[in-house]
Amino acid sequence: KDPSLLNMSGMLGQYVHLFGEKLVRRRPLKPREESESHVAHLNTFDLVVLGVGRILRPGVYILAGKVAKFIAGPATIICFLVAGLSTMLSGLYYAELGAQVARSGSVYFYSYVTMGQLHAFITGWNSILSLVIGTARVAKAWSYIFDRLIGNHISQVLQEAFPLHMPSFLATYADVFALGLVLLMTVLVLGVHESALVTKVSTGLSLLVLSLIILSGFMKGDLHNWQLTEQDYTLATAGSNDTSRLGPLGSGGFAPFGFEGILRGAALCFYIFFGVHIIATKGEEALTPHRSIPLGIVISLFVCFLAYFGVSAAVTLMVPYYQIHPYNPLPQAILHSWGALAGYVVAVGTLCALTSRLHSAVCRMPKLIYEMAEDGLLFRGLTRIHACAHNRVKSIMAAGILAGVMALLFNFTDLVDLMSIGTLLSYTLVAFSVLVLRYQPHQNFSKNKRTEDKTEMGPVVEESPLESAPEAGTSNPLKSLCNPISTTPTRKSGQIVCGCAFLLVLLLTILSLLLALWPSQVFSGDPGFTAGAVLLLLLIAGITAIIWRQPQNPSPLPFRVPALPVLPVLSIFVNVYLMMQLSSVIWAEFGIWNAVGFAIYFGYGIRHSLEEKRDPQPPASTSQTLHEHTPSAESS
Repeated sequence: KDPSLLNMSGMLGQYVHLFGEKLVRRRPLKPREESESHVAHLNTFDLVVLGVGRILRPGVYILAGKVAKFIAGPATIICFLVAGLSTMLSGLYYAELGAQVARSGSVYFYSYVTMGQLHAFITGWNSILSLVIGTARVAKAWSYIFDRLIGNHISQVLQEAFPLHMPSFLATYADVFALGLVLLMTVLVLGVHESALVTKVSTGLSLLVLSLIILSGFMKGDLHNWQLTEQDYTLATAGSNDTSRLGPLGSGGFAPFGFEGILRGAALCFYIFFGVHIIATKGEEALTPHRSIPLGIVISLFVCFLAYFGVSAAVTLMVPYYQIHPYNPLPQAILHSWGALAGYVVAVGTLCALTSRLHSAVCRMPKLIYEMAEDGLLFRGLTRIHACAHNRVKSIMAAGILAGVMALLFNFTDLVDLMSIGTLLSYTLVAFSVLVLRYQPHQNFSKNKRTEDKTEMGPVVEESPLESAPEAGTSNPLKSLCNPISTTPTRKSGQIVCGCAFLLVLLLTILSLLLALWPSQVFSGDPGFTAGAVLLLLLIAGITAIIWRQPQNPSPLPFRVPALPVLPVLSIFVNVYLMMQLSSVIWAEFGIWNAVGFAIYFGYGIRHSLEEKRDPQPPASTSQTLHEHTPSAESS
């Protein structure tokens, strides 16, 4: 053989190996000074207040009307239930991921420490999408409600002055008013830091407005509006001067658009619960993290679900779902039941809550952008700090301009769809992370420093990699899949779980696509489609059983998700299946966003990250250095 060809082949193989190592290198946890450590001061009630303040979104003022009118009808309450239950599971995965690191930080930071650089970039990039779209969506809601309050004069002027003769996925006109709102708030934030008072005011106003809506719905609502028929729709059409404002009837009844409408509505409602991870990131500050963090997640989601359930029930009880105004549902419902004055009061209260929420959203956007730029995964110029205001001036401006452009060009529904798909992807990634990390070796946790001060416990004996159970001795590779020799994780068992997890995601995606595109053929007994679905289910069950047979890491954690691997597999399936309910246009927009992100990462971030010169480690195991410098939360 030609020596030059062998040399080139060897160099290519070495290059590919080094490139792969760059993708999975993890961020080391460096020891922190005593002054940098957070003092534990948050009890369960504090975490619940924090979670409700972050999760409770004024966007429900519009979302409930859109979903009820066009997608699910009165069954919108079931949509919120499905989204809330799935989000609760994802919140528990966030809690375990936070317990792995035992340090306050973002989900992007946790992913970088535990799963590696590429996984962290995907998580962070799509979290930026959720934050930016969330800001644009609040501005869009403010614009819609204010425009409706003054008689639609703004939209009429903008439609004449700035019509968008573009594809249907863009708005019918350029919403300059929403753009101005975002830019104005961005300029204000440049001189003012995020205020806890603003967050409290926003949460208080939101709860007040929602309470008024819920009380009105139960006092003035009519149960007949949950049992509407074609005769009711005909009467509404005959009594309306503008039938174009009426939505579709569907099949009537409580769920007029069937099970498909409920699933489609649930996929849209996911974003409304986004923010639950804020509780999981407070493990270092929680007094009893093993108890208060999961309780805080569950209680916060339950409180927010009750609010969303009450609002959607109230709106659909007060107004027939096909008559709900899609951009102004709550004031319209109050106006329909109580009169003009009450409707204006609710509209003004809604605008006040949206203003506070917009301020908080603009303040939160730049933090993640700054963190990723500081790590070198985004452009380093975004880390510039203003000398006088001590603010992240470039990251604030970049986030504000991006959110403003989205508010200018996209309509509210597309913003909701795009944010929902990003949220579902984030939930899928965190479930995948927990599934893989639980079965990896050498995850040794040191005790929390404050716990060691209170209890006289001996040092934790950390198992050396050389002392772990031997991997040799299994002559049959297939036998090792179901009957591993070791009772503790080894490097080989960790690699088996990692490979099986990737294969599971692929099979679950194919199954979800099959069920979403051809449900009637699958369930009607069509030989080809039904056999394909059954085969996929058998393969998924077999691979799940292989993962189940592998040894889990016995290291103590403040919180561990129960029922592995079944629960994460179920969560991944639900999330992917709901993602498949979204339109192809939204998938195209989401693909463009991630294509831009990968271009930035592979063109800039992979070469400029702070960890480029650090010795890489394989993604299938969490090294001993993960916790040797980091105090873990209090063990249960």
